[in-house]
Amino acid sequence: MINSGDFTNRLKKIMDYHQLSASMFADKVGVQRSSISHILSGRNKPSLDFILKVTTEFTDVDIHWLLNGKGVFPNNEVSRTQNTATTPSLFNTSETTTGKKIQRIVVFYTDGTFDEYLK
Repeated sequence: MINSGDFTNRLKKIMDYHQLSASMFADKVGVQRSSISHILSGRNKPSLDFILKVTTEFTDVDIHWLLNGKGVFPNNEVSRTQNTATTPSLFNTSETTTGKKIQRIVVFYTDGTFDEYLK
């Protein structure tokens, strides 16, 4: 049997570690935001489907640790940037959905300087 309070604390620990709000966590796992809210408030208990989605999305979460606190989190030393950095290269050779390609990017800084990145 899952202790809801302990489970909620472990879920919050995952969200804190990955620097995610409850709504961002729900989007990343692929569940409704209300589901996370209900689990965190103790109104609902997590389903097996929810637990599997969490452990599939976050490879550093051990299912035994998530369910009953046995083990460690994170279960491997995957850095935060490796686990959350999923942004593709801006200068990818594939075209965007509009058929347009990025030619250059200009970044303007508050001190009046800028950097230009060309393909």
